[in-house]
Amino acid sequence: MNTAQTAHVASQPYVLVLYDSTHNTTKELTYLIAQGVQDADFAVKIRRVPKVSSNTEQSEPVIPDEGDLYATLDDLANCAALALGSPTHFGNMSASLKYFLDNSVGVWLSGALQGKPACVFTSTGSMHGGNEATLLSMMIPLLHHGMVLVGLPYANAELSRTVRGGTPYGASAVVGARHELVMTADEKSLAIAQGKRLADVAKRLLD
Repeated sequence: MNTAQTAHVASQPYVLVLYDSTHNTTKELTYLIAQGVQDADFAVKIRRVPKVSSNTEQSEPVIPDEGDLYATLDDLANCAALALGSPTHFGNMSASLKYFLDNSVGVWLSGALQGKPACVFTSTGSMHGGNEATLLSMMIPLLHHGMVLVGLPYANAELSRTVRGGTPYGASAVVGARHELVMTADEKSLAIAQGKRLADVAKRLLD
């Protein structure tokens, strides 16, 4: 799956998988969640947020030189469901993702996201590096938007046996302080399951 494959979904309901990534683990989770969405026979649009400067303003061009396109507020407002991902930064979402969400007031005022399902996902360097706190921090603005949060139920057996990432709050991966660890099969499976569950809920709400 690449950007071109996810670009032609404007005319049909789609899941927006919106992420920030520094060392590509969150990006890897993004594509696994997108795979789950597609496995549920639902359209998916993958977008990232631009990095911000130390002055907390967008520091990247409107169109990136490579990789996934940057999200617009229209991408956000028009989605049927949202999967939101960020690396863990001291138990919180990244500044770049928070900046994007902080500037979604117009979407909030319009009520465009009310009643739509959403999920969250993250990656972190250590087992106790704040991944669950990050997931919870990402839920707060979604609740303000009136979204319906979709977690991971223990019907997914991987939740009970995972030795690193994966929580009922959302998919996660633990990759080591130097990003030396490869994502486990359970972490990958839970990310795919989360995308599929989000798409299934979106389809039910659209019926």
